[in-house]
Amino acid sequence: MPEIGTTALVVLLPAAEPVLAAVRRVSPELVRPGLPAHVTALYPFLPDDSLNDSVLGAVRTLAAELAPASVRLTELVTAPGFAAIPAPELQGVADAVCARWPGVPPYGGRFGPRPAAHLTVAMGGSAETLEGVGREVRPLLPVADRAETLRLVALTERGWEPRLEAPLGG
Repeated sequence: MPEIGTTALVVLLPAAEPVLAAVRRVSPELVRPGLPAHVTALYPFLPDDSLNDSVLGAVRTLAAELAPASVRLTELVTAPGFAAIPAPELQGVADAVCARWPGVPPYGGRFGPRPAAHLTVAMGGSAETLEGVGREVRPLLPVADRAETLRLVALTERGWEPRLEAPLGG
């Protein structure tokens, strides 16, 4: 579990909210509170108490340089304790964010220097629970959306809260 003050840069996918709602019906604790449907561009990012005007400006500038993207979520992938939907259309956004902050390895380096862009559907849960997630989520696919916003979020005592929203493409 991340610590209070952890931040992340995420790309919002509002059309995928019904997918997360379906997971919550199966097991609410599998979905992170306060985070809408998204693809993570960089987690963890910089500590919340280090976010200053320079960092926020750099996030805005980078977002403005990145084009909005059409995203099609088509396939649920599961592994022990995890379910996700690949979002290859957003790999370029994640790569650009990671290139801008090369000293901040994605996921702390646990999944290599270039983890695949994906919408996390469920974190945790038994194999049986994740089978139930699959039964609920697969009929909702495909989901099409347009990624237009890079959001900076921070974990607080109340859950994940937005710190900045920057439109892709300016």
